[in-house]
Amino acid sequence: MTFARFEDIPAWQEAVRLAEGVYDMTESKNWPGSRSLQDQLERAALSVSNNIAEGFERGTTSELLAFIYISRGSAGEVRSMLCFLERRKAFGDFKSQISNLKSTAESCSRQLRGWADYLQNSEIKGQRHLNDKARRQYDAGKRAGDFQQELLEKLPPDHPLRKRSL
Repeated sequence: MTFARFEDIPAWQEAVRLAEGVYDMTESKNWPGSRSLQDQLERAALSVSNNIAEGFERGTTSELLAFIYISRGSAGEVRSMLCFLERRKAFGDFKSQISNLKSTAESCSRQLRGWADYLQNSEIKGQRHLNDKARRQYDAGKRAGDFQQELLEKLPPDHPLRKRSL
């Protein structure tokens, strides 16, 4: 699947949820942590979605992959800080929130890993490398694949061709 805007990418959307959750926690009037811990946690959380956006906008698959890995590293950094907070008694009132944020950070990492695997095994070089001829070939191949899928879906469920395509 291709995306026209980074805002449509599920991994970016999940990363924004992570940043929102972190900010909700750190901006709480009951936040017991230091300002420097708050700042580092917020920066790392926001870095996940920002690196997805920057990599996407670069226009090449190789640069996107590099930024996906940076983004994944930031998700790991957030998770590490959340693990630290779990161990601190002062954050006992935030236990549920921390647990939920760790799950969201793990979800970001999984999605980014899957996306990276897909891109590494893809022929796609990126938007910047598409000339008119390459775009036409790509579009024709996509239309042909979509049409083939549409035809398969119209076959009866027990048809041998439909079973083979699963």
